[in-house]
Formats: sequence, structure tokens, C-alpha cells
Amino acid sequence: MSLPDGSVAKVADTVLPSVVSIEVRSSRGGGSGSGVIIDPVGLILTNNHVIEQAVNNGALRVTLNDGRTAEATIVGRDAGSDLAVIKVEGLSNLAAIQIGSSGSLSVGETVVAIGSPLGLSGTVTSGIVSALNRPVQTGASDGPGADSELATLNAIQTDAAINPGNSGGPLVDLAGRLVGINSAIANLSRGSGQAGSIGLGFAIPIDQAAKVADQLIKTGKAEHGRLGVTAENATTPALGAALVEVSPDSPASAAGLTVGDVVTGFAQQRIDGADALVAAVRSSQPGDKVELTYSRGGTSKTVTVTLGSDAP
Repeated sequence: MSLPDGSVAKVADTVLPSVVSIEVRSSRGGGSGSGVIIDPVGLILTNNHVIEQAVNNGALRVTLNDGRTAEATIVGRDAGSDLAVIKVEGLSNLAAIQIGSSGSLSVGETVVAIGSPLGLSGTVTSGIVSALNRPVQTGASDGPGADSELATLNAIQTDAAINPGNSGGPLVDLAGRLVGINSAIANLSRGSGQAGSIGLGFAIPIDQAAKVADQLIKTGKAEHGRLGVTAENATTPALGAALVEVSPDSPASAAGLTVGDVVTGFAQQRIDGADALVAAVRSSQPGDKVELTYSRGGTSKTVTVTLGSDAP
């Protein structure tokens, strides 16, 4: 039967061969999650919190949608962005997903999430893009005994059903192109965590994830932009990120920012609080030149900041 282009059924038929289930075994316990094939040589993109338990004497087993299985090794991982690349060996005819652009997404656009929620491989759900540039924390492990570092990121918010086990799987548009990596869900009791879907799921935008993945493949680690400030939520004179510390010789200091300034905009993104500023900086790259808007003494100012690197 011919499936109509632009339908969820067509998307599922196109994308499912590129989606994998990931099983983690270690002395600290086990866990599971999802991943997506980004290169036919066997490279798979997933979340760091899915595979972190395998770092010290653990094991990863990948199951393809057609039922084939193989052991996998970690190519590189980055807790700061909650992303990891793993690789399987000895499997042929791997179907790499087509990479899209999260920058072209619009609120209200239909998207499809695919993965292995609660171990149910090949699960397909659909919904819309509910919001863009949503600051969210991700990194809570899908398995017991983990000590994930939480990462604050600018996320794609979607009402497509995402549950524990979907982590690391693809969020795609109706052309079957990868636009995000499903990473977190909202929980009525404690923010992002292990509850079931309540229509508030979050994915790491592929425009950021692809840059991190490229670094992980090349060097095994990733760098992020650094502003060199510590901030807290501000409510007056406007919503924003109030600077409580500006590191000497930092990009922020070089741009003239001082303690007490309230950042309200970063690279054309509105900054409503400290998490929003952290997420915006984390989504940038070292060397990026960004326009930063801030309030000082009730007066709004704009400066251009050249971001540093968070590499040690």
C-alpha cells in the first residue's frame, strides 16, 4: 500500500529503520533508552544519561528495528549537553536518518517522536511543536544508580507523547528529517524527570545536537560557549537574569558587564530568568559573536559579546 507523503504513517515507515533501542548493563544496575543512526558506518546519536552507566565496565547492546542486535562502544559523550555518540560494529545495511534543521521549525508544526518508551521498541507518537527555546533541565537517568549531571538547554517543547525510554530517540518533521533528540519530560511533582507523559516533552534541537555530535566523533568531547557570569532570577525592573558575579577576564567582563546588570536578551532570544541565560549560552559555540541586551539603572543597553570556551 502506498502511503501518502506528509502523513505520520509515511514518516514512521521512513524513519523506523534508523531508530534503535539501547540496553545498558553495569554493576550499578541496568537501563534502557533509544538512539538514532546518523551514519551508516554505525554511529548512533543518543543522550548521555541513557548510556552513562556503561562508562565504567558496563556494556551497551543495540537492537535495530529489524531485530538485529550488536554490542556498542562509546565514541564520545558530553554531560553538558546530555548527548553521546556510540558505535556498533559488524552490522551492514544501516539506514542513517536524514538530518533536518531545528531552526526552520515553527510553533504549531506537526512533529513525530519515535523510540522505546518503557522498553516498547518502535513506538510512534505525534503532536505539534508547542514552544521553541524553552529552557529545560535534562540528564536524569532512565535507570537506577545513576549520577547524571543535569544540563540546562534550550529545548523544543512538544505535546507528542514522550515517556521514560524515549530518551535519545528522534523527533522528526513530516518529511522524516531529524529535528531534535527527545530528552526530557515534565513532571507535575518535580519538573523534568521520570513521570509518564502529560503532554510536555522536550527535545534537544538538532542544530545544536549535530554540532556536539561532530565534536564527539572527532575528539570524544565537546566544548560550549562561555559568558563567565553567575546569575539569579530578576523581577525588577524587568524579568531577566540578574548578574551576581562576573568573572575577571571573562567575555562578559570584556564587554563591560558588571554585577547588578540584568540580562534581558541574548542573540535575539528573550531572557526571562537565570535558566534562560544558561540555556542560551550553552546552545552557543566558542567564538560566537552575539548581541546581548541588558538593563542597568533602568536603562536598556546592547553590546556584542564574543563567547569563550568552557573547556578546562
